[in-house]
Amino acid sequence: MTDAATTTPSDEPIITMVRVFDAPRELVFQAWTDPAHLAQWWGPHGFTNPVCEVDLRPGGAWRIDMQGPDGTIYPNKGIYQEVVVPERLVFSDIVDDDTDAWGNSPPPSSVSTITFEEHDGKTKITMTTRLQSIAARDAMVEMGAVAGWTESMERLDALLARR
Repeated sequence: MTDAATTTPSDEPIITMVRVFDAPRELVFQAWTDPAHLAQWWGPHGFTNPVCEVDLRPGGAWRIDMQGPDGTIYPNKGIYQEVVVPERLVFSDIVDDDTDAWGNSPPPSSVSTITFEEHDGKTKITMTTRLQSIAARDAMVEMGAVAGWTESMERLDALLARR
């Protein structure tokens, strides 16, 4: 990874992360959309993804069950709202309230937009996650979402370097 930045504007319920990867756009997009690749980098360091399913089309569902080092499963799921290969993904992240993994404070649901821009063989992704309110955004940050996504991007960078 050659460049990284995260912002949370005070007046909007969004978190924006920008990362530049030393890999072509098609490869970075594939790493975000192929379940075999997603399972290798999604989640913080030390996590695995025993379930990783992708139905890559508008209206298609995705599901990733992250397993923490202690064995706890953290289910993640959502619906793709927009898929423009290899330029853009828009998807919801819907938290399953029926799971005990998240305890008394499950992360709030959100919608993320990922754009993929290629410049001189490198790919800049911009991930904008919109939450229902500034309070929900602040709760997400407090839960460690920025740190978790930063670690995920580090894992993605390592995967891309191996390819």
